[in-house]
Amino acid sequence: MWLKPEEVLLKNALKLWVTQKSSCYFILQRRRGHGEGGGRLTGATLEEINQHWDWLEQNLLHTLSVFDNKDDIASFVKGKVKALIAEETSSRLAEQEEEPEKFREALVKFEARFNFPEAEKLVTYYSCCCWKGRVPRQGWLYLSINHLCFYSFFLGKELKLVVPWVDVQRLERTSNVFLTDTIRITTQNKERDFSMFLNLDEVFKIMEQLADVTLRRLLDNEGFDLDPGLQEPSQITKRDLEARAQNEFFRAFFRLPRREKLHAVLDCSLWTPFSRCHTAGQMFTSDSYICFASKEAGCCKVILPLREVVSIEKMEDTSLLPNPIIVSIRSKMAFQFIELRDRDSLVEGLLARLKLVHADHPVRYDTTMDEDLTSPVFHSTSLCSGNHRFGGLEMVSSQNSEEREKETSPRMHPEAFRPSGSQSPDSRLSREQIKVSLWNDHFAEYGRTVCMFRTEKIRKLVAMGIPESLRGRLWLLFSDAVTDLAAHPGYYGNLVEESMGKCCLVTEEIERDLHRSLPEHPAFQNETGIAALRRVLTAYAHRNPKIGYCQSMNILTSVLLLYAKEEEAFWLLVAVCERMLPDYFNHRVIGAQVDQSVFEELIKEQLPELAEHMHDLSALASISLSWFLTLFLSIMPLESAVNVVDCFFYDGIKAIFQLGLAVLEATAEDLCGSKDDSQALMVLSRFLDHVKNEDSPGPPIGSHHAFFSDDQEPCPVTDIADLIRDSYEKFGDQSVAQIEHMRCRHRIRVLQGHEDTTKQNVLRVVIPEVSILPEDLEELYDLFKREHMMSCYWEQPWPMAPRHDPSRPYAEQYRIDAQQFARLFQLVSPWTCGAHTEILAERTFRLLDENMDHLIEFKAFVSCLDIMYNGEMNEKIKLLYRLHIPPGKKV
Repeated sequence: MWLKPEEVLLKNALKLWVTQKSSCYFILQRRRGHGEGGGRLTGATLEEINQHWDWLEQNLLHTLSVFDNKDDIASFVKGKVKALIAEETSSRLAEQEEEPEKFREALVKFEARFNFPEAEKLVTYYSCCCWKGRVPRQGWLYLSINHLCFYSFFLGKELKLVVPWVDVQRLERTSNVFLTDTIRITTQNKERDFSMFLNLDEVFKIMEQLADVTLRRLLDNEGFDLDPGLQEPSQITKRDLEARAQNEFFRAFFRLPRREKLHAVLDCSLWTPFSRCHTAGQMFTSDSYICFASKEAGCCKVILPLREVVSIEKMEDTSLLPNPIIVSIRSKMAFQFIELRDRDSLVEGLLARLKLVHADHPVRYDTTMDEDLTSPVFHSTSLCSGNHRFGGLEMVSSQNSEEREKETSPRMHPEAFRPSGSQSPDSRLSREQIKVSLWNDHFAEYGRTVCMFRTEKIRKLVAMGIPESLRGRLWLLFSDAVTDLAAHPGYYGNLVEESMGKCCLVTEEIERDLHRSLPEHPAFQNETGIAALRRVLTAYAHRNPKIGYCQSMNILTSVLLLYAKEEEAFWLLVAVCERMLPDYFNHRVIGAQVDQSVFEELIKEQLPELAEHMHDLSALASISLSWFLTLFLSIMPLESAVNVVDCFFYDGIKAIFQLGLAVLEATAEDLCGSKDDSQALMVLSRFLDHVKNEDSPGPPIGSHHAFFSDDQEPCPVTDIADLIRDSYEKFGDQSVAQIEHMRCRHRIRVLQGHEDTTKQNVLRVVIPEVSILPEDLEELYDLFKREHMMSCYWEQPWPMAPRHDPSRPYAEQYRIDAQQFARLFQLVSPWTCGAHTEILAERTFRLLDENMDHLIEFKAFVSCLDIMYNGEMNEKIKLLYRLHIPPGKKV
């Protein structure tokens, strides 16, 4: 623990204590030590003392050399240690009570120093240093819901710094010659470094959370759904942010719906029959799930939907089985958890949620089909009047029975393409049968439902390629779409009835792309397949109008229909669009662009030689966009690409990242020899077009992805199983936590990139129409945007003023009301005239508000200023005259 610095006599210390370590400014002695620098540290353990000593060496030792005299050094060290004591004390108090006294004191200082409206809530605060060149300024960092603020009063000089989160373009941890750990905040024209935090990891995580929440709330409300605890920004607390981070990791790790709220994380051990022992790990409980993850990565993972759970019981507590509970599921499996603290309250809460789940969504189960994985476990009724078969899937149709009798619907399942007759032992069909046998053995040992034990063994089986007879069913299990299917009987049929026959922009886009969906596959060369695809896409657009329809959804849905029933394909599409690839399929495909940016960083980390040769990696990132949007389905032969989809449904986006890296590594030599982006595209297209699946039971489906001349050397064939195996062995070390962390960091850059694009497009439209200099226009735009953002931060005086809407035309995305216009008018207008300025600003606003919605956009604002500053005399007189006409009598 840190103690208040006191002046002591060194000669007395030398008589009593033995020096263990020393530096230019500090000494560490065997017991409590006193140093010439004026500080002392004590600890209950040697580990704590050494930890504090290391902190002093890493954060203060190099810094003190910049000061010229000992008094400044002493003042700086004393101030720093006092701040650390205050922060340490407030942290301990925060653990004990909701609103510690120290926090209330900090809140009073924050409000007095920065004079924000009452709605600007302080989230937390930290002691740190802000660097100006090589000189540190000791002070306090205040993190509020919309701003990062820093205050320092050092050596008689006061420093105030305010950075809106919405202006942050980059947030990163850096190191330099003097300091090993620094947080750098980058805005449009400025970089600011903060260091000497007591707990840098915690500070950086809170900063990332605040920047992410604020930027997405203000700039990406199109695709961002706030957690219930964050719906009201003025009520956000540090605990809310920590809970949000934990919730997001939980949902990403187990790939659960966004609505799932984590209730508890408990250390425990789970009996794993395949290893005949208890495996240490953590239990995660949420609204509708009980999940388990082993502490050893990849060892074991279990997902138990409460819909599947029959009972939760406490067992007798023994020395061998402390605090055990048994969770029994419908497929006659039982899971034994032990070493659970607060077992009674845990079981009570789980039973209450179990009762709610079963009451809200009763489902009829077909227990006779549990043993047959290729058959649905659940019955779900459709409200449509008829159905027929297509490719092994149940299809909803509005035709009557007579029309259906006239129609012949051939089975377009890939099984139809399997060779017939006797097969040699090493034929493709035999290899398929071997795979089925391996999977059946696995099911017998690890389980066959969504509640199966997920281990490294199943990952290896998936990497080999799922047998076609099991593929659709396993996709449903791995994505947990099977739970959604069971929970919503008749839902899809209702959507089809409600959506079919309606004509709108989305349905026109769907119709345009229907015949571009796997046109080389026989299943989509007739109306049967096209009709099924139309129904699924239209039903999903009706379910989720925020996404509606996005290009590439047709390709993905086409493949889903080949291996799953129509209703199952719909719920698989829901799982992909709404939780496995969040924010991919919306107006701006933000999610795909974020993953592009993450992929670019991974290239630099994993393939440094390629990154060094290709200085601009944005071209490779752009080429990879279709890889993420279509999961390689659009640029790889179908029989190979479905193996990629297998890995995606099991491992999520991680599988696509690592496969992309494996493709780049395999083509690195040719890419380094390419002269331009088009040649690099050709290299990748040729390679991917020659990725074959030697185990596919059916004939290759024609592809037309690569375009190359006849005089080129033939490209060697790569087996998809080898490529996937290489991707796991060489690039499979990325964890879900690392990927989510990178996504959070890169989302800031992507959103700010969109803001820059909006700005450039608006200025491009406005510059030809006014005489204001471009650099002045740019500053006016920033000022206008800042004023708009202030209306988003706090309570809006005009209730009809909307939030930022990125789907609107560029020039209309930012608008301000009369009160905001008055503030800007007073700042930049040359026509300010004392007491009459407010009246003149009000009349100017009414004149510019042509559609009378009480809001004006940037173009109107600038056009008015242009007349005031650069207009001809008759234009100025005309404007002045119109301002003196009573509102409503404009000429």
